[in-house]
Amino acid sequence: MKAMKKWTRRGFVGAAGATALTVPFWKILRGEAQPSEAPKRLLVVFSPNGTFPGEYFPDDTGRGFRLKRILSSLEPFREKLLILQGIDQQISYTGPGDGHQKGMGCLWTGVELLPGDTMGGCDSCPPVSWASSMSIDQAVAMQIGADTPFPSVELGVDVGRAENVWSRMVYRSAGEPLPPEDDPWQAFDRLFGDLGEDATGVERRRALRRSVLDFARQDFERVRPRLGSEDRQKLDSHLESVRELERRLESSPAVGAACAIPELGSPVGDLRSADNYPVLVDHMSELVTMAFACDLTRVASLQWNRSVGQMSFPHLGFTDRHHDLSHEGDSNGAAQEKIIQINTWYAEQFASLLARLESIPEGDGTLLDNTLVVWGNELGKGNSHTRRNMPFLLAGGGGGFEMGRHLRFDGASHNDLLTSIVQAFGVETDCFGDRRFCSGPLI
Repeated sequence: MKAMKKWTRRGFVGAAGATALTVPFWKILRGEAQPSEAPKRLLVVFSPNGTFPGEYFPDDTGRGFRLKRILSSLEPFREKLLILQGIDQQISYTGPGDGHQKGMGCLWTGVELLPGDTMGGCDSCPPVSWASSMSIDQAVAMQIGADTPFPSVELGVDVGRAENVWSRMVYRSAGEPLPPEDDPWQAFDRLFGDLGEDATGVERRRALRRSVLDFARQDFERVRPRLGSEDRQKLDSHLESVRELERRLESSPAVGAACAIPELGSPVGDLRSADNYPVLVDHMSELVTMAFACDLTRVASLQWNRSVGQMSFPHLGFTDRHHDLSHEGDSNGAAQEKIIQINTWYAEQFASLLARLESIPEGDGTLLDNTLVVWGNELGKGNSHTRRNMPFLLAGGGGGFEMGRHLRFDGASHNDLLTSIVQAFGVETDCFGDRRFCSGPLI
């Protein structure tokens, strides 16, 4: 196990950003300077088995909404939330599979499932294999993921031992799911193992960064007398951008300036244990936050449990299994109360994730300001298996949407929501997923 020593803010990425200035001169003349704005990021999050709509969706629409019990922990972020009500997963009412299978496989893909040999929970449901196209995270990764060590990162907690459509939510292509890493310590090694075990001193990094900038300036001055007037103007412009970058690196939070190696402590004994579930969820939130902060990736997915997930929650005071509870009728008040408590706990984990992102300065704002976080579920309500009125919640500022609102739709297709998300990251398409259920961007 590698040592997990924390790096000081303005870590290795700051120096790496300066090193990028030593690009070949022909690139400079072609105008290929490094971008000064913070990058946009996408994070998709999943929790299972539906919600309790009466305690999830606000009563009022627009900006004057009041958060109900399940989402109450998100009050500090209300101006950075977009709560969407009345979105139907229309595609999941076609093709093979049962409600959970289609709800999960269609969630981020917007397409039917492929036929296969995995039987669902109903005798009349044709068996399935996987989704028949890529998911939104991979479409966005193809657009913005080329400049980072990892085009996308997939993380999960208790996603299930068996690989099937219930346990996988993101896809590289048709029939090709991407398995999430569900061991935080293995994820740590993969993401942060190449960053080195010993942190370089702050002054040494600053000196290195200054020396690189000085070298770049000296190099430019040497070549300047040999240039024509037009190229000299281009060089002077770029030299000024170098000076500006130096000022910005020393005085403001730049991309990667807050990079710190996460500290996870000793591995837990059982990754499937309900007693360990809260700490594993917390560790994965820390890993994805720092993967963004270190600019190791700009696209990630975080899967809390799996469809038909049977996690229990002893830390909430009961040991009933989640999926079993979700099948209890509305008349079972005790079971419905436990469902509300479970969903409230997941919302608290979501709030903790947002708080982590918000705590990291970047550019003129925070990491959360530059990240779009999308939280979804494979069902609208567990005991009916409905995929109508699905609980979708967006947070952050990375998508450029007008936040701080609760929007109510009348059965809008969730394909249109997926289309809105990928368009926000520059994917040129008027429809994401099955074209039969697209009518244009939703938000």
